[in-house]
Amino acid sequence: MHDPTRLQAARAGRFAFPALLLSNLMLAFGPWMVRLADVGPVAAGFWRLALAAPFLLILARPGLRGASSPSSGLLAVIAVGGLFFAADLAAWHVGIHMTKLANATLFGNCSSFLLMLYGFIVLRRLPGRVQMVALGLAGVGAALLLGSSYEMSPKNLRGDLFALLAGLFYALYLVVIDRARRTVAPMPVLAIATISGAVPLLLFAALLGETIMPNAWTPLILLSLGSQLIGQGLLVYAVGHLSPVVVGLTLLTQPAATAVIGWFAYGERLGLADLIGAGFIAAALVLIRLPERQNG
Repeated sequence: MHDPTRLQAARAGRFAFPALLLSNLMLAFGPWMVRLADVGPVAAGFWRLALAAPFLLILARPGLRGASSPSSGLLAVIAVGGLFFAADLAAWHVGIHMTKLANATLFGNCSSFLLMLYGFIVLRRLPGRVQMVALGLAGVGAALLLGSSYEMSPKNLRGDLFALLAGLFYALYLVVIDRARRTVAPMPVLAIATISGAVPLLLFAALLGETIMPNAWTPLILLSLGSQLIGQGLLVYAVGHLSPVVVGLTLLTQPAATAVIGWFAYGERLGLADLIGAGFIAAALVLIRLPERQNG
């Protein structure tokens, strides 16, 4: 006899990997919107969260009531995750204005490898043969994207360092989300993290003397809708169904997508190395899924 709860979870998990891929595609548009916004980079992070917060609260209400609501201790942990996310956005958005879109996304996603390392620690085992090949392909693909993007622009160093710092904070945020999603539905997790991250970003933007109120709302609305509501919403959902190793590796699809956006929007040329690197990452995604399918 089948357990209805397990069957429901299995059905929901079926959509997790496509949701994760779509999430990363939506998140890849974020740097472009940050550049188009007529507010400061940290202020753009604030508006990304603030505009999404009311909608997330409405979606999260069922999960914040009754027996399924998270404990006060878990609420505090998720709120800390929101602070990590705020620090990630602040550092990343500053870096976006100092380097190429592909650089900012690639360095910002150094969290991919940190999250994969965390995943193997959680699993308490070393990667298998297929996983090692997948990780090797991902590493080579990321290096090709990075090398092609960076070689002609050493002036991007400061922006790259900010993006690296953002990647560290993002990895910490994703670890918190992974822990929280084991017991809490996705929308309450995202709503709490979003609200707890918005206020520090506003304060920091004010301290830096940034322009906070925009004249043009379109880039900020698209940033909030695409990156926070859809992008982070799908990501937080997928984290509850997939291992950190798969999530971490899939994050590397963002630099490839952002490189294409940078090519069309700013003439940040794609070369043969970029295309080969993107191909290696795509092959790694296929391989990293094979063990899960065989075990399923």
